Amino acid sequence: MNVMRNMSVDCDCMGVAAAPVVTSNVGIFASTDILAVDQACVDALYAMPEEHKRELVERVESRHGLRQLSYMKELGMGNGRYVLIDLDNGGVRIKPEDAVAGIVPFEG
Repeated sequence: MNVMRNMSVDCDCMGVAAAPVVTSNVGIFASTDILAVDQACVDALYAMPEEHKRELVERVESRHGLRQLSYMKELGMGNGRYVLIDLDNGGVRIKPEDAVAGIVPFEG
């Protein structure tokens, strides 16, 4: 399970010292294939509007973060293919851009 909520460019291990939240509350992604769930989250990140993703994409790319996906595939940890199903809307199939359509910042 991956939770895409209150995402910062810093690791959550930073606690209160983490950089401010830079993107919206997208939701929870789950799969029995760890590569597929990570790929779905990356695809959702790249499908976000520019103002929500700019800092996160820069951090991922500047740290070669996408290498994790290719290495997982090399190790046989999954296949990266997935189908997104929106459980909040009757189990319909959606695309990454649908998952992030109309996202708004989480306010807690």
